[in-house]
Amino acid sequence: MYVRRIALLGLAALVLAGCTSSNGSGDGKDKGEARTPPPSGEQQPKETDPFWVNPQGKAALQLATYVKAGRAADAELIEKIASQPAGEWIGTDRPEDETRALTEAARKADREALLVLYNIPHRDCGQHSAGGAADAGAYRDWVEKVARGIGERRATVVLEPDAVMHMVDGCTEQQYHEERYELLKAAVQRLKRQPAVTVYLDAGNAGWGKPAEIFQPLQRAGVAEADGFAVNVSNFQTTEASTAYGKQLSSRIGGKPFVVDTSRNGNGPYTEGDPRENWCNPPGRALGEPPTVRTADPLVKAYLWIKRPGESDGDCKGGPKAGEWFENYALDLARGAE
Repeated sequence: MYVRRIALLGLAALVLAGCTSSNGSGDGKDKGEARTPPPSGEQQPKETDPFWVNPQGKAALQLATYVKAGRAADAELIEKIASQPAGEWIGTDRPEDETRALTEAARKADREALLVLYNIPHRDCGQHSAGGAADAGAYRDWVEKVARGIGERRATVVLEPDAVMHMVDGCTEQQYHEERYELLKAAVQRLKRQPAVTVYLDAGNAGWGKPAEIFQPLQRAGVAEADGFAVNVSNFQTTEASTAYGKQLSSRIGGKPFVVDTSRNGNGPYTEGDPRENWCNPPGRALGEPPTVRTADPLVKAYLWIKRPGESDGDCKGGPKAGEWFENYALDLARGAE
């Protein structure tokens, strides 16, 4: 316990010494220069978990606040989140500068950046995370800037959560489908021109998607040219269910591998109340398996925390708007993993 407290104090001190302002938005973006992370004593070795921990993330800033206030028990809970790598959701404000800063900080730490691109036009069908690029041209320009910012540095990119599934389930209007397929495929192709970028196209989750319905849309969106696909992004389906879903889908698209978002799936999905809102800040959930490339199945390339634990899904169940820090929810996720 004494060693753990020292790690907490060291991490918090470095965060306080170099912190910059952060803001929440629907796409979960943090502003400010990325910095090399301090050792926390909790992240796994590079060969098991090669991804970068951002010491300027909201969980890290919350940890520093708790340590400064002497709230040791809460600090130990939040350290479970702050010490693990999570997705950096790239915003629209200076994307080239942002991706350059993030990937350079990761390179200096001898780790790899995990980036999430979530800016497709007509994003989220006007729901909690509505927004996205103004039009197709703006989206192509944004992707170009993201790719230039990454440069030759290593990065894993999860491309456009929900974008394909919202065409499959009818949430996105038919008139936008053709353009969206073209934009997704072009984004895959542009990102893969960078020499050290791995791209996973989002493919829904085990409680939402059906492999027989989504495999052709994924093909139209360019999954053949991607490195694979991602499942369970920002959702709560168990790792077992997510793996089964991913393997069924993989069998229909040439054996493509996939990654699983385990950030909040420790207790599985919430099954009470309105099924249409079960995904939005559901109570009683828990952190899932820590990020790692050593998984239980050869088709699963990694367990990743793509959704940043502790950030709200939207203004539901007492939460702030999507992407903003939800302190009590973060604490509950960490408690649930005990």
